[in-house]
Amino acid sequence: MIEIVAWALLLPPAIATLVLTVELIAAQWPLRRAEVTIRPRIAIIVPAHDEAAGIGVTIATLRNAAPGGTRLIVVADNCSDATAALARSAGADDVIERDEPERRGKGFALAFARDRLAADPPDVAIVVDADCSMSGGGMARLAAAAQASGCPVQSAYMMRPRPDLGTLVCLSGFAFLVRNLVRQRGLAQLGAPALLTGSGMAFRWDVFASAPLATADMVEDLSLGIALARAGRPPLFLPDTATWSEPAPRPATVAQRTRWEHGFLHTARQAALPLLAERQWPLIWLGLHLLVPPLALLVAVDGATLVLLFALARAGSTALPFILLASVLIAAMLLLGVSWARFGRAQISGGRLLLIPFYILWKMPIYLGALIRPERRWIRTKRN
Repeated sequence: MIEIVAWALLLPPAIATLVLTVELIAAQWPLRRAEVTIRPRIAIIVPAHDEAAGIGVTIATLRNAAPGGTRLIVVADNCSDATAALARSAGADDVIERDEPERRGKGFALAFARDRLAADPPDVAIVVDADCSMSGGGMARLAAAAQASGCPVQSAYMMRPRPDLGTLVCLSGFAFLVRNLVRQRGLAQLGAPALLTGSGMAFRWDVFASAPLATADMVEDLSLGIALARAGRPPLFLPDTATWSEPAPRPATVAQRTRWEHGFLHTARQAALPLLAERQWPLIWLGLHLLVPPLALLVAVDGATLVLLFALARAGSTALPFILLASVLIAAMLLLGVSWARFGRAQISGGRLLLIPFYILWKMPIYLGALIRPERRWIRTKRN
């Protein structure tokens, strides 16, 4: 009986850690660079809620990155400040004001913009958050890939390195990089759909026109990508195009991570098992991907499980479950180190990585909150 308990304890964390390990291995192989061979008509849609402080800079940087002839549309969504007026003065081609306080969130803003664009639609719509910028030339590659493939295309959406904001913000940025760059590379190599991560994502108009946008989901981008994958329009990942966001200061980082990770856990619980039942490799692996909790939670669960398995081994059970989980966890940690050396040196120093145990402790209240009182509201992240 005690051995049955040990094997039952092993399976969930071992499967999740093994999936992470496989993705980290796959991520180390090079991906083919997308070539710009077509030049579709582009509309950039910027959903903005109370972004007066930075909307002018955003419009200027997007103008510099966009090909000639690109339309830039700002959706001033339920704003209580001068976002709309400042967007107009900064040179946005169109500023749409929406006032529906009972329907908050980016999904509703995008659906509102889509309705306005329907009379004269672009070939490709690119969604960029109001605090983001894109790398030079990346927008043209993103639009060309979306037009040619007929699938949504996601850029590498990352936090700009800001060591001055402290170790916890840097560790959060590295975790963000692992999720949005490293594991996205792994998904692409394994032939699985990419995740839509919210900013720097492009849609051919026919896909955008039929997408289920108007939702109050806290992680509407993740849910949208899953829905499109199941509908035969699996998102693609374009690693050579980067979308950058300024990280939130430490107090706002807690609220931001709470919203993201509570939303992820809720969506994963609903979507993972149905995806595993689809009997198609890309969707099966997407389901397995959703079984992997956020990194800090996965390491905490693995650590707690190892303690229990060690105690069971001392009580007379076989030590094999303990050895297997420890081996997979060590492999995952080594591969995270390789991923840091290859992709994450600018995000955080090696010395600060040694403080990961404190980062895990810092995040434990977020995960306890997901069990006791999960966040269900859309909350705007405070900017610097």
